[in-house]
Amino acid sequence: MARRAVAPRLCSIHRDVSMSTSCFDREGETFIVLVNHEDQYSIWPHWKAVPKGWTAVAGVEGDKKTVLAYVEEAWTDMRPRSLREWMAQQEKTPATTLKTTAG
Repeated sequence: MARRAVAPRLCSIHRDVSMSTSCFDREGETFIVLVNHEDQYSIWPHWKAVPKGWTAVAGVEGDKKTVLAYVEEAWTDMRPRSLREWMAQQEKTPATTLKTTAG
């Protein structure tokens, strides 16, 4: 008689594991708005050190909804500043045409 394979019995162990909530997802958190040299925006918890390369926007602080509304109004062009400047320069420079020689 062939032996039948039996799947191991799974037992669940209930653990009371408290997962911490990200500071960006906590209710009642106060945020500030940051901007970098490329005019890109971010929200940031008010109590965390501002990362290198970013500057806090003066006078903008509040709950997540408030600061996101500010960012949505202020950050109207997602292109980095360097790209916008390059594109503007390209518009000022006349396009050169390629010359072909028939031979």
